[in-house]
Amino acid sequence: MVSSIRKHFERVSAAQAAADAGEAPMQGAEYELKMAQYFEDYRRLKSIQSVERKIEVKREILPNYAEYVAGVLETGQGAQDEVIMRVMLWRIDVGDIAGALDIARYAIKHKLDPGEEFQRSTAAILVEESSDQALALADDDDSLLDALREIDTLTQGADMHDPIRAKLHKALGNGHRARGELPEAIAKYQRARELNERVGVKKDIERLERELKNAPPATEPETDSATTAEPQPSTSQAPDATG
Repeated sequence: MVSSIRKHFERVSAAQAAADAGEAPMQGAEYELKMAQYFEDYRRLKSIQSVERKIEVKREILPNYAEYVAGVLETGQGAQDEVIMRVMLWRIDVGDIAGALDIARYAIKHKLDPGEEFQRSTAAILVEESSDQALALADDDDSLLDALREIDTLTQGADMHDPIRAKLHKALGNGHRARGELPEAIAKYQRARELNERVGVKKDIERLERELKNAPPATEPETDSATTAEPQPSTSQAPDATG
């Protein structure tokens, strides 16, 4: 019970702080507490050399920020917030692209900066890091396709290096291919190659074009002649119902 009360209080406090901040940088007691927690977690992660172990730790600590993030997104008006921006990146790192998108929609709408240590915009980070996650999936895994399509739409007008955008189109092509949508996959691969000739989709395009060329033509479903034939009058006498 205490835990649920604390979570509710944390969410409400974050929502109030975000509303009070308006478009100015976040401040207040709840934000300071979260920043202190973030610095502690950040130092812990920096001390770990194994990428695999870092991901395990991020999965462990992310729930501690859930209520704070929900509160900020509920009432926030675009205040710069280092905590939610870092949580967005951590969610991408653990493969929670849908969770990252919750923050990315808000961050891109309000043009939030990811932080001084990053050389890329929020949109570029979202595109590249999410694409890297998708490109690491098995060939038959289309689980991130819908999220990638939203990311493509969400970042449509954002300026970023062409190779980053090319990664996204390659990942989209992989998703469509896994879903059996070959024409869509080819179109995405071709766009990826237009943006970056070295993106590595030439053989994918050639293979899918061969598959389409050799695919059997679609046939109309056969109709059952027995069900479509006109009923014929009976030539035999009906049995006597009385026996």
